[in-house]
Amino acid sequence: MSAHALLGGSNAHRWLVCTPSAQLEAKFPDRSGESAKEGTFAHELADLYLSRRQGLPVNPRISRLKAGTTEYGDFYSLDMEENVEAYVDLLDAKYQQALKADKNAILLHEEKLDFSSWVPYGFGRGDAIIIADGVMEVIDFKYGATVSVAAKNNPQMRLYALGAYSTYGWLYDIDCVQMTIFQPRNGGEKSETITTKELLSWGETIKPIATQAYKGEGELSPGDHCRFCRASPRCRALKEHNLQLAADYDVDADPKLLSDKEVADVLSRIETLTAWANRVKAYAQEEAVDNGRVFPGYKLVAGRSVRRIEDAVKAEALLEEAGYKKADILKTELLTISKLEKLVGKKKLAKLLDDVIVKPPGKPALVPDRDPRPVFNSAANDFDVIPD
Repeated sequence: MSAHALLGGSNAHRWLVCTPSAQLEAKFPDRSGESAKEGTFAHELADLYLSRRQGLPVNPRISRLKAGTTEYGDFYSLDMEENVEAYVDLLDAKYQQALKADKNAILLHEEKLDFSSWVPYGFGRGDAIIIADGVMEVIDFKYGATVSVAAKNNPQMRLYALGAYSTYGWLYDIDCVQMTIFQPRNGGEKSETITTKELLSWGETIKPIATQAYKGEGELSPGDHCRFCRASPRCRALKEHNLQLAADYDVDADPKLLSDKEVADVLSRIETLTAWANRVKAYAQEEAVDNGRVFPGYKLVAGRSVRRIEDAVKAEALLEEAGYKKADILKTELLTISKLEKLVGKKKLAKLLDDVIVKPPGKPALVPDRDPRPVFNSAANDFDVIPD
């Protein structure tokens, strides 16, 4: 079974509105960016901290995570530790409060939640669940800083609540469900509370929509939910929706100038349009570089290359040997090449540091055919780095 459901909680805000989107997204690879990897790292660290708080054996992976020796690289920072500790503190406080109300209260974390009774093959992983005295609370740790995630009417939280109720509803008398999002870097704690009856009623209303989404049926419906859709760079409906921006102003009222109202309208939509255009550009670039795809009228060229000093210690020694004072060539570290050129002179510096200044090939860039740069040849670049 895949680690992610086709109709998962994280993309429910999209497939509940644009039912064909889930099947379309499945055609494209998941190229999770650094923000997603950082969030995964924060969740793993939180899980380990919570296990330690509960008295479970300390996992040596914590030290490896902090040291950046795992697959997550060097995401660890003191700020992250504070945010993760704040989340763990929140869970601990909520659990202690639940124990006061009900000595049999339970705290679960990183639970697999099955909501397939409402969504075909639907499942997800809940960050934390607390059940006590007729109340079940589902808590989700959101580490993202850019987009504030609301708790009210949040379909992901409701699906997770359905999954938790499906598993534990027969064991506990659950009258109401509280769904809490903790987003330390954007809004903190946010919650919504509804009755179990309301939750189950909502689950019934989405059943036919989920069935349609699983089959890939229905109409494409562009909107803000397209932001992280993997199919968005090639979605025809989204393209037509965004390019309508230009058509809206093809009027005879004043063919030369836009009115203030029209300018304001463009401003209100330009962020969405620019974000979409950048996603299309990034997709085309990746396809051209990684898969050799050729887009008519475009080509790959070597991007801008930046010179750098490969061996700063050797460069410093060479400059001092040439008579330059350490105070002039160093601040907290060796001056940049451009500043050294002003101090030493362009030609003289090139001669002095010939062995330590390198200019690696620039990353390939997708540009219109009219660009004068030659077509990028990866084989030629590979050949260039072979030592004599």
